[in-house]
Amino acid sequence: MKYRSTRENHSEVCIEQAIMSGTAPDGGLYVPVVLPEFSAPTFDGAVEFPDVAQRLLAPFMEGSSLERLLSAICREALNFPVPLRPVENGLSVLEMFHGPTAAFKDVGARFLAASMEQIIRDGRYARPPVTILVATSGDTGGAVASAFHGRTGVRVLVLFPDGRVSPRQQHQLTCWGGNVTSLAVRGEFDDCQRLVKEAFADPVLRNSHQLCSANSINVGRLLPQAAYYAKASLEHFRSTGKAPSFIVPTGNLGNGFACVWAKRMGLPIDRIMLATNANTTVADFLATGQWLPRATMATLASAMDVGNPSNMERLRDLCGGVESIRGEVAAVPVTDAEIRESIRLEYRLHGLPWCPHTATALHVYRQLPAAERRASHWIVVATAHPAKFDTVVEPLIGAKVEPPQELARLLTLPTRFDTIPAQLSEIASRL
Repeated sequence: MKYRSTRENHSEVCIEQAIMSGTAPDGGLYVPVVLPEFSAPTFDGAVEFPDVAQRLLAPFMEGSSLERLLSAICREALNFPVPLRPVENGLSVLEMFHGPTAAFKDVGARFLAASMEQIIRDGRYARPPVTILVATSGDTGGAVASAFHGRTGVRVLVLFPDGRVSPRQQHQLTCWGGNVTSLAVRGEFDDCQRLVKEAFADPVLRNSHQLCSANSINVGRLLPQAAYYAKASLEHFRSTGKAPSFIVPTGNLGNGFACVWAKRMGLPIDRIMLATNANTTVADFLATGQWLPRATMATLASAMDVGNPSNMERLRDLCGGVESIRGEVAAVPVTDAEIRESIRLEYRLHGLPWCPHTATALHVYRQLPAAERRASHWIVVATAHPAKFDTVVEPLIGAKVEPPQELARLLTLPTRFDTIPAQLSEIASRL
């Protein structure tokens, strides 16, 4: 399997090069030259998450140094449950918060870390030290820091927007030390993302520090995310014979695009709806046909606060014009007031607390016309544990949300970080 840029289709690289480069030399994002085709019987006998992931990802690793190691990588990286919880007739929730940092980002970050370690050990495509430069709107940085912490030959620089993440998210971003450095950037997520792109565009910084990305712009982090859509859709299809539909909370569009990839590869998926917050760039594009990135707005669903989603480039490369994209996905924006009401409503209906991001998707489900809800079984993707957003969730439901064991342990660790202006020179000095 070879990979090409979304901008210069004639230049092809192997998966190791795509992973270790992060972005293509022309500034584009790497995508597979062709997508493999699957059917439900392809996965017969694969039930557990690592087994489904191995079968789905095998064609993407074919001919690479990772091919024979794929089973071990999946078992190491994806060693936590991704349960499909029935909520009510016609609605299930895919719980993606049972990993070590209690967010769906653990899937891609841990797979990427395990893969990179093997690539560096092989020595043909990278030599230590490699520098992981990652921008985060909340959950990515914590998952990447956790996944790479203590791994030899790698150091991590995490950029997060100062004052724009929840207190517990910030703790997870800054409690590591060792080979992880955390920087609060005066600005918003898009400033952090801009700094990462500027660093990669600087040949001196990029080459002298062997810069690599762990955001969803890195194809090695995005590919394994398609695996949980495969597992969930197959689980429902095997029990009912029908393809479910998904409602996906999304900010930088990686989570939503992974679902599109899974459907394009033949997994039994019906409709895909994207739930965004008040950052309405994607929803406005689908409504008007005009791509108009704008400054990010701070919302309760902070991990989705993205005004210029990077993975739209992949979606446009895959689908073409806006009419084709409308055939793949719909997008619905959700306000902070609607997020609050969704958290209250779901707790009142079922006694279940949900994080603000999951609440956006549940609000979209509740707003569907009755006939549309009945036409498909809907799976809402729960992206983070509500305990990560205790200051938002607990006052709304009038109850305490206990953090899972691993999150509770992280919250006891001391934190350290520096605050910097949004200037590339600051990143260069830290490097």
